[in-house]
Amino acid sequence: MSDEDDDDEGPPGVPAGTPFYMTPDGFAALQAELHELWHGERPKVTEIVSWAAALGDRSENADYQYGKRRLRQIDSRVRFIRRRIARSEVIDPRDQKRRDQIFFGATVTYAREDDSEVTVTIVGMEEADASLSRISWVSPVARALLGKRQGDLIKLRTPSGVEEIEVMKIFYPERDA
Repeated sequence: MSDEDDDDEGPPGVPAGTPFYMTPDGFAALQAELHELWHGERPKVTEIVSWAAALGDRSENADYQYGKRRLRQIDSRVRFIRRRIARSEVIDPRDQKRRDQIFFGATVTYAREDDSEVTVTIVGMEEADASLSRISWVSPVARALLGKRQGDLIKLRTPSGVEEIEVMKIFYPERDA
């Protein structure tokens, strides 16, 4: 597998070469994953593969076959993470000066047409997790929200049609004193 096999260009609609924006927490998590893969899991799998290879016939040796496959997966993920880290731009939402407007790292509450409220935090692509209400800055909702202010009405294109949403609240975390 070559480096070109790992998709690192980013999502559609984002120009090639655009940095991968991340929060400090997201960047730290990616570095921790890289460290665990390279210094934790990979040496263990390498040891198993070496042990299995010493047993002889590798063609029917499940430990060897699985271990080699897992090493390829680890190496592929390590290459991906290293390239992502190299192209990352860490943006700390605590440093945001214009807190009345929605930028990367903002936590935003918006009202939908059915009067329900949704709160999301705009984060990097690697950090997005819908179950935690963390949406990627390139998602349709985040793109519609970016640059807006409290009280702004936004037309959001959804699979079921266009919905109008209203920005209710914008929050940025504060620096520890």
